Amino acid sequence: MGGRSGLAPIPRPLFARPAAELARDLIGATLLMDGVGGLIVETEAYDHEDPASHSYAGRTARNAAMFGPPGHAYVYRSYGLHWCLNIVCGTEPSGSAVLIRALEPTAGIEVMQQRRGTVVPKLLCSGPGRLCQALGVTGALDGQPLDRPPFSILARREEVPVVSGPRIGITRGAETPWRFGLRGSAFLSRRFA
Repeated sequence: MGGRSGLAPIPRPLFARPAAELARDLIGATLLMDGVGGLIVETEAYDHEDPASHSYAGRTARNAAMFGPPGHAYVYRSYGLHWCLNIVCGTEPSGSAVLIRALEPTAGIEVMQQRRGTVVPKLLCSGPGRLCQALGVTGALDGQPLDRPPFSILARREEVPVVSGPRIGITRGAETPWRFGLRGSAFLSRRFA
């Protein structure tokens, strides 16, 4: 069954690949939560051999979803304040995930504005915490499959220009160029150098 505007859902087996590859390929895809969301314009990749990854020291109660099947959500709270949405990837049990850092809002904008308390389009989903607040993502979705409601991830229609650079807000592994973005997007959490 086709999705929004004739776009097809990304099948779960396509998430069973390396985090950096998936992070790049998700740029230009569409992420919706109960019909609210938009175009993925920024991601970051993390895997179990990466010192910046939550899975680097092994499985814990907090990161258990990262060791589950690909194509599921890993949702955690950052600094005790903001929810962050990740897509589990790799081969089981991998400990790999892709953080969704920013969206260009395209669907359910009024709902996002109410949740975020702003009408400024750039401030709706530019950053993982803002994005989760705008989409209504909470820890209750940790471990849930991304190919079932309330989630919908739709493949991009065509190739898009992607830029990469160092990840944001980490101290270990900061030099790894595993942050990916849609070139020229006004909705990035931070511009690329």
